[in-house]
Amino acid sequence: MAMGVGGAGRGKRRRAPMSDINVTPMVDVMLVLLIIFMVAAPLLMTGVAVDLPKTAARALPTDMEAISVTIDRDGRRSIGDEELDDAAFKARLAALQTARGTEARIVIRADAAIPYGAVAALLADVTGAGFSRVALVNQPKSVQAAAG
Repeated sequence: MAMGVGGAGRGKRRRAPMSDINVTPMVDVMLVLLIIFMVAAPLLMTGVAVDLPKTAARALPTDMEAISVTIDRDGRRSIGDEELDDAAFKARLAALQTARGTEARIVIRADAAIPYGAVAALLADVTGAGFSRVALVNQPKSVQAAAG
């Protein structure tokens, strides 16, 4: 009988439940997601490929999504990703002006190799459609090129 009283608590002890959170698996998952998004983000960029001119101008603040108008090296015009001929381009601008109003922002992306006259004609069509907030997109010069 003596054994029953003294030996009951010695054999197997139960561990108390762990109250700490193990964050290592969560950090692993977050790092994997970060890598996936870093790889996938450049693939989400869509649009017409143009070689933008380089300037030292500051970027404009963005308050609402702008309408992207592009003219490529061959003089083809597009709104967003949709390539349009001249008549359809003007009709689409008029429809956008009706839908979004004259205060909608238009950004013009023009290839650096096209003549100035083509960019001026595109700008005339955009402003002729009634848009007043028009900007030209460019790439910033590198720090070394700007200094020299």
